Amino acid sequence: MRRILVLIIAAALAALAIRYGLGVYRKASMPAVGALLPRPTIFFAHIPDFKRTRDQWHDSDIYQLCHEAAVQDFLRKPLAKLPKKDATSQTLQEIAQLDPKDAFFALTSIDNNNPIFVGGFRCQGSQDAAEAIVGKWRGKLLEKNPNAKRETTAYQQHQIETITAAPFTLATAYDGHWFFVSNDLTQLKSLLDRADHRAKDRQLTLEADEAYRAAMAHMPSSYAVLFYLQPKTIAEKLGALRGAFGQPDSTSQRTLEQLRSVCGTTRFDNGKIRDVFFAGMPKLTENASLTQSSIRLGTKDTFFYLATVLNLERFAALNQPGTPFTGWLQRFLDDASRNGVTIDDWKAAFELELGSLANWPATARWPSLLATLPVKDLVRAKKIVAALTPAFEKDAPWTKTEKDGVSYFFLPTAASVVAITPTIALSSRLLVVGLDSVSVEAAIKRDDSTSELSNSQTYKAAARLVPAPTDFFAYIDIPLLYSRLDATLRPMLLMSAAFMPAISERIDVSKLPPPEIVSKHLSPIVSSHRYEGDGYVEESIGPITLTQAAIGLGLPAVYWAITYYRGH
Repeated sequence: MRRILVLIIAAALAALAIRYGLGVYRKASMPAVGALLPRPTIFFAHIPDFKRTRDQWHDSDIYQLCHEAAVQDFLRKPLAKLPKKDATSQTLQEIAQLDPKDAFFALTSIDNNNPIFVGGFRCQGSQDAAEAIVGKWRGKLLEKNPNAKRETTAYQQHQIETITAAPFTLATAYDGHWFFVSNDLTQLKSLLDRADHRAKDRQLTLEADEAYRAAMAHMPSSYAVLFYLQPKTIAEKLGALRGAFGQPDSTSQRTLEQLRSVCGTTRFDNGKIRDVFFAGMPKLTENASLTQSSIRLGTKDTFFYLATVLNLERFAALNQPGTPFTGWLQRFLDDASRNGVTIDDWKAAFELELGSLANWPATARWPSLLATLPVKDLVRAKKIVAALTPAFEKDAPWTKTEKDGVSYFFLPTAASVVAITPTIALSSRLLVVGLDSVSVEAAIKRDDSTSELSNSQTYKAAARLVPAPTDFFAYIDIPLLYSRLDATLRPMLLMSAAFMPAISERIDVSKLPPPEIVSKHLSPIVSSHRYEGDGYVEESIGPITLTQAAIGLGLPAVYWAITYYRGH
């Protein structure tokens, strides 16, 4: 009996070893996406495992928040106004059935303004099972283009299906468990050659490109989605376009030409979302390091903190025709120049580290905003402030006072719903600019005290989630911000709904979810930038990341700006 038991255990161990060995072999023999793409590839995106990414998304904080019963109840009425997306849901279900691995999409060239792409994924099941779904998509394409021409071409033991509806072409083919697609037949054949190892020169693949390899070295080994961009081709085309219109190279154009590569990943980390971005380029700020000295002005009510190293030459270069800052920046720079203020004066007067904070006490209706610069030379700093104040507002005189060795400058403004009194404070150690005198004076007094923000457990826990920054750091306490917004805006929304019945047609304000329901799924957003040998690495983590938050806020702003300028 004992001998039989030993044999059973030995057989089980042998089976596990064989299975593991086959798994390692399968993984080792599977071609990497970089080996499938041509070296001049401009852009590609890669999703290693669709099902795993979907499952991690369902476990994320933001997904859990959106599916809270109270949140769903509140969203029911506004979502009912949106068009149904049954087709999108069906497509996602079909993709889930395919269970694709190593799905990728790549833009390989844009010669003659003709973008060429390739894409593909590995099927977990048989070709027949995959074709049952892919064939349905192909059929829908033919339904929408009844005049399209469909052909089958044999190539190296592969059958290439081609649909042509001039000037568009779509070619597809299977290669073992791989499914490939392209809008160019020649590119698809080259892709098949690389997948079958008929193309022997690996130096012609993206995997051999030095910029690509350097960028990948900064990326995590596991991610939900990855993208890579080679800016050289784009920079060349933009440069040619500017030259055709007789425009000189701008600072942004020169910066783009310095970029060797841009790469980024998004992954899920214990319910949070983490972004890692890399920009391969020379260091922009020499002999500058981030001290985060402005954090000592933070309090327990600080929901936003930012510290960044300034590059004054690039700031001045923003004064280009057509930029959003042109009018104000031109006036500012002209006034500063007339008063004899140069970039060298700024460098001599201040440490070029900008700090910014937003505080929102529970007793305040609105937050207070501050910007700070450490002072190196008080005499030169006073000269710059004297040049700054007329540039902000020519028609209203600034009031100057001295208090405890600190110079205060106030700009009276007309009464409004939100009280704003632009204020500048200048001490021997610090320049503080704010929108109200009370918060500025309080910040000056905190300059010598211990930081409540940096000593808070919430801040410490968030800051530990990202590497130490060298160029930029940002912290947003989303739970604190949401609780303050809820306390301020909820009564206003309820009152507005009472006097404006049209609001109730779209949302039921009385069903706004309680703040504690929302806040329990939120956590601070934190982001850090650092320079690592050959480029800048930005890492951000939170229920959403800083980049995603910026896009979410930026798109409505861009839409508003476009609408505004069209109307004027």
